[in-house]
Amino acid sequence: MTAPTPFQALPPANGAAPADAQAERALVLAPRGRDAPLAAALLQEAGIAAEPVGGVSALLAAMQGGAGLAVVAEEAFRDVDLAPLAALLAEQPPWSDFPFVLLTGRGGGPERNPAAVRLWGVLGNVSFLERPFHPTTLVSVVRAALRGRHRQYEARARLEEVRRGEEALQRANAMLEERVAERTRALSEAYDLLTVQMAERERVEAQLRQSQKVEAIGQLTGGVAHDFNNLLMAVLGNLSLLRKRLPPDDARSHRLIEGAVQGAQRGAALTQRLLAFARRQDLRPEPVDLAALVEGMGDLLRRSLGPRVELAVEAAAGLPKAMADPNQLELALLNLAVNARDAMPEGGRLTIRLDAVAPDAVPSLAGTAACYLRLRVADTGTGMDAATLARAVEPFFSTKPVGQGTGLGLSMAHGVARQLGGDLRLSSTPGEGTTAELLLPAAVAGPGAEAAAEAAAVPGPATAAPPSRVLLVDDDPLIIRSTADMLEDLGHTVLEAESGAKALALLADGATVDLLVTDYAMPGMTGLEVALAAQRLRPGLQVVLASGFVDLANGSAPADLPRLTKPYRQEELARVIDQVLTPGPRRPGCGGTHPGLADAGLARH
Repeated sequence: MTAPTPFQALPPANGAAPADAQAERALVLAPRGRDAPLAAALLQEAGIAAEPVGGVSALLAAMQGGAGLAVVAEEAFRDVDLAPLAALLAEQPPWSDFPFVLLTGRGGGPERNPAAVRLWGVLGNVSFLERPFHPTTLVSVVRAALRGRHRQYEARARLEEVRRGEEALQRANAMLEERVAERTRALSEAYDLLTVQMAERERVEAQLRQSQKVEAIGQLTGGVAHDFNNLLMAVLGNLSLLRKRLPPDDARSHRLIEGAVQGAQRGAALTQRLLAFARRQDLRPEPVDLAALVEGMGDLLRRSLGPRVELAVEAAAGLPKAMADPNQLELALLNLAVNARDAMPEGGRLTIRLDAVAPDAVPSLAGTAACYLRLRVADTGTGMDAATLARAVEPFFSTKPVGQGTGLGLSMAHGVARQLGGDLRLSSTPGEGTTAELLLPAAVAGPGAEAAAEAAAVPGPATAAPPSRVLLVDDDPLIIRSTADMLEDLGHTVLEAESGAKALALLADGATVDLLVTDYAMPGMTGLEVALAAQRLRPGLQVVLASGFVDLANGSAPADLPRLTKPYRQEELARVIDQVLTPGPRRPGCGGTHPGLADAGLARH
């Protein structure tokens, strides 16, 4: 490894003259006699480090070791190959321009000395000093050359500082770029997370808006259905009484009345669908054998599906019973089957499958039951796209042509399932069919409860109730008038009250009453509140509640309290009154004061 050149030695960091004596020394090359030692001695006496060298090769070696300048006699470069010296000078870094003091003979300046001009071209930074010269002149010229060399060292120091600054800046830039990259990655990850969260929030908000919309429609539908029930009550009651007063041989009038009754009954069925969607119809849940129910509907389903649709029923063995209202469940299954049929205009296959699922398989219900029964209805029809599937259970939404569907079939099935503590799940793929799953909680009953229920379901001998005084309470004038007419036609005496307060006032005034028949949903005081207050005034007074709402089945009234589901006909009214007022053994829910009525929770509507 070669020694470092003097042009690469570093000065102090503060830019002062180098502390290295070699970098400050003056090299003296004078081949004649003692010229070199004498010149070196003169410079040393002036405080300048000086060192004589012998020959050009020694000069080159000394320059590579480090020097401030070179004092050279002109004759030392005569007849010498200066190429090595020129190569060394050419390798100087940009900050360096090594100074020479060239001692020439008298009159040997560059103006009249071609050799001096040649040396000037090779050496570059040259100061000419003609001999003979005064020692002070030599010292002055050498000091001037050293000052120039010091400035070169200072420039080198500045350049080195700049280089170090550039390196530090590059390192800082690299660190900054790395930090920017890391921060960019972090921001990108945060943005991705925020995008996901915003999408999830939008999805939840859309679900919330949809549920609020459905809830609002449900409330509106329930209110309309309640009022419609009252209208149908008046229509059916008056038609029933009118039919009894017609001569038996008036076939045309009987046919017209029968047509009106059938139309009113269809309206009542539509009302039940509306109430099912609104989850406000009066359900009577009981243990139901789903396999037996589906088997019993086999003929009805086949007739409804038509000859081009194949029906297949698959049921797992040993299934428990489901807690459901059999009538509403049959209607929901029929609606699902009809929807499937309409989705298979060219025919296909409808599969009804029954099995049991564990609670953890139904996360939407949060495990509210120990076991769920699943009634799956799958078709091979046209299927639904995602947009249609998302709206499938909306009320009045239908893809069928105008006049071929009310859009209440799926919403009714969904409302019944949710009201029974279950759910309706739909899955579909365009061109591959649709699967609807009705999930219902399994029935849980104590030992002997099923047998007792079956025994209670067997009616006893029919016995007509004796004429009685009935206090009838309803806020609708049409209902109270038509019901009073039906009661009077049955032989009973009727006291009418259009509000709970008026009914209680009649009892407080001592009116003789055998039975209280009251509507449930009334302004100011519900029918249950009227019954509670009436039994405080008249202990043992029999009570019948009439309503089309689910309020009577959600725990606000005793389960054995006699009820009438609106719209009711005269036959149903007579049957309930006979069960309540006929002496002797009574079916459950009839006769006597009703345990728990005084403690029942009251709900205002």
